[in-house]
Amino acid sequence: MPSALSTYRRIFDAPGSLAFSTAGFLARLPKSMQSVGVVAMLSAAHGHYALAGAVAATIALSTSVIGPQVSRLVDRFGQRRVMLTASGITVVAMTTLVLCVHLDAPAWTLFPSAAVAGCMPSMSSLVRARWAHIYAGSPMLHPAYSFESVLTQISFIVGPPLAAALSTTLFPEAGPALTTLLLAVGTVLLAAQRRTEPPLRAPRQRREATGSVLRSRGLGILVLTYVGVGAILGSLEVVTVAFADHLHHKALSGVVLGVYALGSCIAGLVFGTLTLRGPLSRRYLAGVVVMALSMLPLLFVTNLVFLAAALFVAGMLLSPTMITTTLLVQRIVPATRLTEGMTWTVTGLAVGAACGSAIASAVVERSGAAAGYEVTVIAALLAAATALSGARRLGRALTQARTAPADPTRPAPLPSPALRQQANRAMTPARSRG
Repeated sequence: MPSALSTYRRIFDAPGSLAFSTAGFLARLPKSMQSVGVVAMLSAAHGHYALAGAVAATIALSTSVIGPQVSRLVDRFGQRRVMLTASGITVVAMTTLVLCVHLDAPAWTLFPSAAVAGCMPSMSSLVRARWAHIYAGSPMLHPAYSFESVLTQISFIVGPPLAAALSTTLFPEAGPALTTLLLAVGTVLLAAQRRTEPPLRAPRQRREATGSVLRSRGLGILVLTYVGVGAILGSLEVVTVAFADHLHHKALSGVVLGVYALGSCIAGLVFGTLTLRGPLSRRYLAGVVVMALSMLPLLFVTNLVFLAAALFVAGMLLSPTMITTTLLVQRIVPATRLTEGMTWTVTGLAVGAACGSAIASAVVERSGAAAGYEVTVIAALLAAATALSGARRLGRALTQARTAPADPTRPAPLPSPALRQQANRAMTPARSRG
């Protein structure tokens, strides 16, 4: 454990890293709270789950469509300028949505605001781009990405229950109101961290970089695989709640899902301290396949104890796979398009989660709670099949990235404080050193 703690402590040796990571965590919390807060608000205010689900789905769909475009603008014009504008639009849209609910406006007025609320930047992508700017080419990028993966897991453990609790115990609009406030504050704090912001690309590169970064060799395979991973997560949440309800322990569903997230957090922390050998593409393929196999025990669960144990093991395969995927994106996508590339994987995850939850809900309604886990297993097998079918293409993409000319916009990693001190002493005139 001491060596693990020292590994994560060293990633904050770079000036400003602790500040932007802390601000980034605060800024990403609204992402985990947004949909749940809207559902809790509308169901508490009107008692209409169908309307609540439709509005939440509108937000999810608009995020999937608008998110990569916002990230493309970030890569072109810089994080600070775009995140302040995009988050400002989202704050106005969410405030309008809350006011419409508070004033009991007609149902149709909720949907324009929900569609615009999808402008929220992918804060996790912005933070990972900063880590890549600091530690590109350094072994410290692996633990940095692992730490960010764990923070993302924590945000989804803390955020949804907080938003739901506020809307159900205080007043319906409380959850989305806090979500909007956190987005505004977190964005301002992250935008204030100027020295760790990745540099803008040169004007010539802006003109040459046209079209979607999805054209990058290998990225499409990662995004399609992430659609399957998202379907795992989306179906798992719906079916677990239904399964616990079937056993008359619905209140324990959150605990069981928390065990899944706990397994993912523990594995992510441990994974970040490991020095791994072998091609990234092979580690990625192994991770997806083993993760798919870890879902098979869900077909045989009969009680919540068995379910919690199975989900804990399955969760331990999630973070390593996602961390490896992030490293792959960083390797195969041009440095000047990194934010957009990372956002496309997040978009794949969101699309898969929406599809998985919708399909699982229909299966549970028709065939019962236990049958819903078949959707989870099928999604896992599809993700593994996609990774297998694209393994060779992904390997070629990595080879091409290694043999490509050096990217002048990709900075060298910052030296450690000890090396900086040594360099400063070497450059100091002898008489000034006494």
